[in-house]
Amino acid sequence: MQIKWTMLGMVVFFLLSVIMTCGFIWQYRIPKQKTEPVERKVVVEEMCPRFPEPVPLKHPITSLRVALEKVDLLLRTIVFKTKLPAISAIVVLNDSVLWNGNFGKKNISDPTSTAPDEYTVYRIASLSKIFPTLMLYKMWEDGLVSSLDDPLEKYADNFSIKNPLGKSGKTGPSPVRTAGSRAPALTLRRMASQLSGLPRRLRSTNLLWSGDTKEALNLLQDDVLVADPGTKCHYSNVAFSLLANVLAQNVGGTDFETWLSDNILKQLSMEDTGFNITPAIQKRMAVGVYGSGQQAPLYNLGWYRPAGQMYSTTADMAKLMMALLGAYSGRPLRQDTLNVMMTPLYKCHSGYFANSTGTPWEINELFGYDVLRKDGDLDGYAATLSLVPKLKLGMVLLMSGVRPADRDLVSQAYGFLIPAMENAFREAKQTLRPPPSPYPYVGFYTYRNMTFYQIKVDPDGVLIMQQFGPQVDTTVPSKYRTIRLDYLQERVFRVVFEKPYPCKLKVHSASVSLETQDRQLFNFYLFNRRGISPGFDSPGLNTYKVTRIGGRPYFAS
Repeated sequence: MQIKWTMLGMVVFFLLSVIMTCGFIWQYRIPKQKTEPVERKVVVEEMCPRFPEPVPLKHPITSLRVALEKVDLLLRTIVFKTKLPAISAIVVLNDSVLWNGNFGKKNISDPTSTAPDEYTVYRIASLSKIFPTLMLYKMWEDGLVSSLDDPLEKYADNFSIKNPLGKSGKTGPSPVRTAGSRAPALTLRRMASQLSGLPRRLRSTNLLWSGDTKEALNLLQDDVLVADPGTKCHYSNVAFSLLANVLAQNVGGTDFETWLSDNILKQLSMEDTGFNITPAIQKRMAVGVYGSGQQAPLYNLGWYRPAGQMYSTTADMAKLMMALLGAYSGRPLRQDTLNVMMTPLYKCHSGYFANSTGTPWEINELFGYDVLRKDGDLDGYAATLSLVPKLKLGMVLLMSGVRPADRDLVSQAYGFLIPAMENAFREAKQTLRPPPSPYPYVGFYTYRNMTFYQIKVDPDGVLIMQQFGPQVDTTVPSKYRTIRLDYLQERVFRVVFEKPYPCKLKVHSASVSLETQDRQLFNFYLFNRRGISPGFDSPGLNTYKVTRIGGRPYFAS
């Protein structure tokens, strides 16, 4: 019985082997699918600079002209006889007007009415908030306000308001505020950046309220903050009116409108900008209308005038934009002060109408650039002033009528302008400044006897520095091992790479950021008795004591 089972197992194993062998032969004879070669993914290097430096441009520039034509068409086609009858717009680059456009009619109810121009007057609504902010920064620059982060009660003794959301439950007169023991301070800077937590309006008032600052402070004592200061973006007309009136009266010794006229408007020659809509001003205005086409009344905003009463023209607003970009000859603020004013302060919550807030800006990002803007809407009028500081670009849009709800005209315009300006700056020829004499700088240098450099002069007198020696990676193209030095002032130069260049460069086994090195400063040491500099530092690269050596060294192989 045992032999029979063994024989049966051998037969089954033999049959299974035959089946498997036939299967292998069949599989071998099947037509094979062609093997496609695997394509290697090509890694595209990101080129820099990501944000080209604004430089003088040689006009005409075709791409810029095309972009401006698109802006013209956009605004020309958005004019609507009843609800948006007039638009004036102007675009500035640094200290120049690139384009201005005027569309529609100043008065739709008058058949003889003409088109607006750059001197047509419009109400600018909340663009008025830019001016209390300028006052704050001017007083800070002049030392009249000791800090932008001073609490309001330092300048208004009787200010207090309930703060149920803060740690202490109230905010009021206090000699000292600390984050650990009291609520965050309601500071001047937060008031100018929609971070104060103050309500949009005073209780039981509207924008036509004609009270004074003393009455406003009394009303606030039994009011509440809608957010802990500095913790949430919340739009407040109270904050700007209170800031303007308190600082003008208690620091400037006058009323806000007089201070503004004397210190800002006259300095910028903004002769067609102000508060009081006289009969002479009214004759020059584009007539404001509601969406129905009905003419809107010219309200007087009373105590809220600093937050929304003003009128202006695109010609005057161009001067303001140039001043804010640091390019206008009569600018009221120094460049370092303007830099602080242009810096975003706080990322807003998703329900707010801007990504970030600043003083007094609403800030959104487009193509990687911060677009700072101030929008204003008041019965019959809409306005926007916007800046792209990195490109020294600005645009103002003044409208009689209702702002289109279904499209953002400013963002659409920048959708044409930003790429065109970026390309123009990238393609512009770099003009570098040579030193008065190259003699103190030319020669050979080393950093700790590890890396070696030669500084020489090009045909235009500009200094060129090139690395040499055993540490040089010869696989790196020569132009990325050579930098040019732009003369800024005595013994100070700025590093400039030939553009475009790779943002990151592979050197040996390391990745080197050329973007970090571009635009860094070289500070050469005081000249010795022979009139030459013995070395230099580059503080931005944390590199010190790059020292001069007597000649080109010999390297043993």
